[in-house]
Amino acid sequence: MNGIDEQELFRQLVHNCNDAIIFSDREGLIRLWNKGAEEMLGFSAEEALGQSLDIFIPENQRARHWEGYHRVMETGITRYSKDLLAAPSLKKDGSRVSTEFSMTIIRDAQGKVAGTVAVMRDVTARWQKEKALRARLAELEKAQGA
Repeated sequence: MNGIDEQELFRQLVHNCNDAIIFSDREGLIRLWNKGAEEMLGFSAEEALGQSLDIFIPENQRARHWEGYHRVMETGITRYSKDLLAAPSLKKDGSRVSTEFSMTIIRDAQGKVAGTVAVMRDVTARWQKEKALRARLAELEKAQGA
């Protein structure tokens, strides 16, 4: 492969990707946190590794998140391997970002679910534009009805 082995290609792809790539084990502990996750959420890899996913899941979303997460760990099935999931995430500074992400189930050598990888993108700017457009449309519709 042009002087780069497959292992090094995969390492660089994951580490240097601008999207956040986060692997969590069956218990929901973070085991991989790439540069994109550092930049998007503000936690260094050293701060995130070994921590619960709760470090970036808003408190009011946690019960629903863990219910779904444990179901995926038991069944090995998620619809978010193809469909994007939109959810807010917390940054280290406490601010929120709007994210969309897909999930990939990771299995061990015996085929048992070992965890999941989320590939996340910050869509805050797009969400804010759409919100402003919806507000403007509502204003125009109200003016038309007056």
